[in-house]
Amino acid sequence: MYDFIQKFHSGWAYLALLVLVVAVVNSFMGLSSKKEFTSKDRKIALFALIAIHIQLLVGLILYFVSPLGLDSLGQMSDKVLRLTSLEHPLINIIGIVLITIGWSKHKKLMTSESKFKTFSIFYGLGLLLILSRIPWNMWF
Repeated sequence: MYDFIQKFHSGWAYLALLVLVVAVVNSFMGLSSKKEFTSKDRKIALFALIAIHIQLLVGLILYFVSPLGLDSLGQMSDKVLRLTSLEHPLINIIGIVLITIGWSKHKKLMTSESKFKTFSIFYGLGLLLILSRIPWNMWF
């Protein structure tokens, strides 16, 4: 079961990151071109939100069943174990919280520019945080 969850978490990450990058690029393009915010833009941001939340749920399950997760939490001197047991989950949760805040804030905004700006800031910061703590050496 552990192997399946670990492979799913790694595989789904490609899709989640792709959709999140598309949402960030779409929001920057919408902001710079001053176009009208449409239902297509909302759906792109929603798909990114859903994909990243699925990644979070699978990651939380993996954290509790993996030998590199909760079981390794006290071993801060080992760089790899510190990344997988503390840095990766904590920073990615903060990134996902920022993405979720961006989604919630956009619903209260009225202008297209403010919606694109909110997505650009919150989704962009979330993407940067997530990219900063991916265990790249384990991913390839």
